[in-house]
Amino acid sequence: MRALVSVSDKTGLVPFVQGLKELGWEIIATGGTQRLLEESGVETIGISDVTGFPEILDGRVKTLHPKVHGGILARRDLPEHMDKLKELGIATIDLVCVNLYPFRQTISKEGVTMADAIENIDIGGPSMVRSAAKNWKDVTIVCDPSDYDTVLAELRENGRTSDDTRLKLSAKAYTHTAEYDMCIAGYMREKAGLNEKLFLEYDLKQGLRYGENPHQSAKFYAATEPVPFSLAFGRQIQGKELSYNNIQDANAALNVVRDFDEPFCVALKHMNPCGAAVGATIEEAWQRAYEADKVSIYGGIVAVNRPLTAEVALGMKPIFLEIVIAPSFTPEALEILSSKKNLRVMEVDMTRDGKSVPQYISVNGGMLSQQLDTQVEKVTPEMCVTALKPSESQMADLDFGWKIVKHVKSNAIAVVRDGHTIGIGAGQTNRVGSAEIALNLAREAGFTEGLILASDGFLPFDDTVSLAARYGVSAIVQPGGSIRDEDAIRKADELGITMLFTGVRHFKH
Repeated sequence: MRALVSVSDKTGLVPFVQGLKELGWEIIATGGTQRLLEESGVETIGISDVTGFPEILDGRVKTLHPKVHGGILARRDLPEHMDKLKELGIATIDLVCVNLYPFRQTISKEGVTMADAIENIDIGGPSMVRSAAKNWKDVTIVCDPSDYDTVLAELRENGRTSDDTRLKLSAKAYTHTAEYDMCIAGYMREKAGLNEKLFLEYDLKQGLRYGENPHQSAKFYAATEPVPFSLAFGRQIQGKELSYNNIQDANAALNVVRDFDEPFCVALKHMNPCGAAVGATIEEAWQRAYEADKVSIYGGIVAVNRPLTAEVALGMKPIFLEIVIAPSFTPEALEILSSKKNLRVMEVDMTRDGKSVPQYISVNGGMLSQQLDTQVEKVTPEMCVTALKPSESQMADLDFGWKIVKHVKSNAIAVVRDGHTIGIGAGQTNRVGSAEIALNLAREAGFTEGLILASDGFLPFDDTVSLAARYGVSAIVQPGGSIRDEDAIRKADELGITMLFTGVRHFKH
């Protein structure tokens, strides 16, 4: 029996090949793989000794030869195949252990050149992998070091691998080459400025009990490279398994947290903020976010952008929450939260890396792609369009409200005061309806003057301004851009409201 070994990832290789040798296998090896094995005391046959042809072109051509691929691809159940091998002096190759040049790792390096990338495009490797995977009924293909033990165990017990194992290894091999080619294609297409194809690669992180509802099946996949503000790369410290809806809500919470530098806390339900606040400390931010809506927070998700302390944990303890998310937790906080066994406690990297974040949304028979809305505008006095100018304290709340309303489902209205939300209206079919919800919540909470209203889209009529004035709103921030902007400005001037236009809308569907 013969095995051909040529790997880039040499993890666990020597013990695996030593195991094959102990079972009487001959080992064919190439280049660096052969050097490692020989230095480890494992006798091998050089690839040139098999092909009768030297490696050429700096190693670009070494395994592309009939004596390699004939030995792999020959069907053992066809006499004419075996007769042809005998006629040509080709020996069968029964196991191929190959993984490919580190293309992904190469292009991830700072300052990598295209020439470096090109030299890490494997040619012979994928050819051998695909040949062995095609002939899986006769040949065992091993690409993943985690499969070494399984293969050795079956060879020791039965003298060969099982049909089921070879089929699974074949599927893994085609996945290996597909991922490799997709990575190369993505890189080359980016360099060439092509975008008519979309290639996505995600790994299964976990199966989920169900989707949005119990009759819907669901799975959670993670990108191949870690990114900040991602639940897929967070660490679950305790609690029940995450559900589909948990993951959606937690992702929405992380997108809100991303926009704040000062100590900040957000409570979220059904992908909408229900309470949010900044504070001098994370303890103050938590308390103010909780007090913003003590009812809606029940069964919700809370995220903070500072290490979560014992004081915050004590405040959370009496409340039913689904998930608590923070960049880290003090040992005392974890001890307090551990008494709530079902509470999901998630540690998530919140380091800003400044990279553009792609967002994909599936629709029936298609896929939408856009960049995640990570843009944050600083609201400044120069944005004022009314005769009445905003005060310094109003400016802080206008900026805060603008950051929050961006993350509320359109049509979105956020009413804030003193750095925390006091009313949020989300997802209504008209903006006045959202404003009524938000303003009524503020009034029910006892806030009737000095309110700040933020709208994610322009106010198409002056009716929202009139409504806001009746509830005690003194300042409004909105994108502007309506053909009736002058009506809204005129009404604001008439009612003594200052209004600012940011020039940017933040719809969230």
